[in-house]
Amino acid sequence: MEKKRFLECGKIVNTHGIRGEVKIQPWCDGPDFLKKFKTLYLDGEARRVLSARVHKDCLIVLFEGVADVNEAMGLKNKVVFLDREDAKLPKGSYFIQDILGLPVVDEARGELGVLEDVLDMPAGNIYLVRGPKGEEHLIPAVPEFIKEIDPEAGRITVKTIEGR
Repeated sequence: MEKKRFLECGKIVNTHGIRGEVKIQPWCDGPDFLKKFKTLYLDGEARRVLSARVHKDCLIVLFEGVADVNEAMGLKNKVVFLDREDAKLPKGSYFIQDILGLPVVDEARGELGVLEDVLDMPAGNIYLVRGPKGEEHLIPAVPEFIKEIDPEAGRITVKTIEGR
């Protein structure tokens, strides 16, 4: 499976102040992760980040070429992308985009289905695995259950517990 170069990382939800700053709601690991990028992409175009700061659970950004609140208003509701080449992920971390659709195999029971979604829950992520007959398996994304994620080999190995 070919990996996308540009990945959705957030959405501009509003303007901030009168100097042209925008408020980005992050769809990635959070505003601190997004703050590290010097270039973000809107509508397929590179936009240089002149300043970025965390404000509550969002990121306040001033893009080059945006001089006032009126220009910033034109960016509202746009999806923000990052270039995967600019991202430095810790070892053992993956972009969700790269593991969605991978087969999920239980150590004891064999193939369960494919990873359909990663649910961001208060206690941590949950993998939603869709079985061949449409059944759902919810697997906590913790080392006790997720034994190996191997995007290159195209599989996720898990250890589930007995249940209904």
